[in-house]
Amino acid sequence: MTIRIKHNLKKGFLLAGFFLLLGLPSFSQARVIEILADKDSTFKIAGQRNPQITAKAGEQLILRITSRKGQSWSRDGSVHGFTLVRKDRSLVSGWNLSLKPGTQEFSLTVPAEPGDYEVLCSVLCSEKHESMNMKFVVVP
Repeated sequence: MTIRIKHNLKKGFLLAGFFLLLGLPSFSQARVIEILADKDSTFKIAGQRNPQITAKAGEQLILRITSRKGQSWSRDGSVHGFTLVRKDRSLVSGWNLSLKPGTQEFSLTVPAEPGDYEVLCSVLCSEKHESMNMKFVVVP
């Protein structure tokens, strides 16, 4: 009888653990994109001459962004920004990131509306600041 109770307890704990895991978001499914916000006021993605991010609507992303200090930076120590805007220049909620020197990771959800977006630097980082942008395409 003691063996049967222990066996049933083990089954119960295993089932509870399984159902607990089902209820948690899975970060292993998020796609990681590595970006360099460089000291020459450009965004760079390895292997891309003209950096662009293409993602599915609602997709989970982890942006691993390495920032290098440009000619100037903001009072809070941010050396670049990473802000996603729509065609009408309105900001996408949750996508206004302050980048400090070094590498940071951001877990984000791609906007639900397909279309062309733009990534802009939101920190006055150098004379070339205005040209620090990148295309971001959301597909259905």
